[in-house]
Amino acid sequence: MSVQYISDSQGKHTAVVISIEDWNALKAKYRDLEILEKPAGSSIKRKPSDFAGCLSRETATKMLLDIEQSRNQWERDI
Repeated sequence: MSVQYISDSQGKHTAVVISIEDWNALKAKYRDLEILEKPAGSSIKRKPSDFAGCLSRETATKMLLDIEQSRNQWERDI
């Protein structure tokens, strides 16, 4: 894959340009990249079941405990 870098006046890289063939190969390999081609403001509707398995059980449990603690604190402060 050949890339071109775009730099600002201080020489700091600000962007990368790749060929359309490389972009299409990346999209084929990583389907989530298709989101980047959607117009700003548009969204892809996903079902909650699409996210099954995205978090470890441990992380999900910690999140649920944090939510429960926040709710309890909210209830006490009202």
